[in-house]
Amino acid sequence: MKMTNYKLTDQDFRQINLRCLCGFELGWNYERMQGSGYLYTILPQLRKIYGDNTPELKEMMRVHTQFFNTSNFFNTIITGIDLALEEEQGVKAKDAVVGMKAGLMGSFAAIGDSIFGALLPAIFGAIAATLAIKGNPLGLVIWFIAQMGVILFRWKQLPWAYKEGVNLVTKMANKLSAVTDSASLMGIFMVGALVATMVNVKFAWAPTIGSVPLNIQNNLDMIMPRMVPAIIVGLVYWLLGKKGMTSTKAIFLVLILSVLFSALGVLAKG
Repeated sequence: MKMTNYKLTDQDFRQINLRCLCGFELGWNYERMQGSGYLYTILPQLRKIYGDNTPELKEMMRVHTQFFNTSNFFNTIITGIDLALEEEQGVKAKDAVVGMKAGLMGSFAAIGDSIFGALLPAIFGAIAATLAIKGNPLGLVIWFIAQMGVILFRWKQLPWAYKEGVNLVTKMANKLSAVTDSASLMGIFMVGALVATMVNVKFAWAPTIGSVPLNIQNNLDMIMPRMVPAIIVGLVYWLLGKKGMTSTKAIFLVLILSVLFSALGVLAKG
């Protein structure tokens, strides 16, 4: 395994933060969401760690272009831990990095978007707008200060996460496999929670037996609530394992079938 024994510097942190602030979402797509943006953010550092045009660099580039989606306000915490692991162990840390990213991205997405995407804009936006409507320039100042505070928070979290990531490797090396398994389990748990809360499919078709209507959706709910969403997600997961099937094709297939069954009255429209 070829590695350069490179250690990240403050200049590296500045470069990562600038790339994250300005270009993290530029490659966003429905298939892998922030995957390409994540790789773009850390690519110069990966080249320094593994060397240019090495098999190790190419392998980790493939790893980092896989599906990734989290809050923009917490993503560099994941980045810092990731780089600390790779800097210390190289490609051997691949499974730990994949598990860590999968386990943390869902939790950070929920926390970051709730606090920085909803709560803070609502509070400071309301105060700033009220002052601005009255012609008070403090409205602009308050909003500007709030946004600069958020950017400062994002800027400072990267070196902190990197430092803690080094500690994780050096002080807990014998527990790393357990951490990896826990992160992977958390990722699976988050997927299950998202299926139950975000996938909303209900049967509208209610055939009549004699003079009694049969409520299919109610009967399924009595057997197991959210059974239909779980089955649909399972079928999509099975399809993704088939040759030639991609996430984009699966998305369009689900959209087409949803519109068709809704038009036929099989599925509820709301």
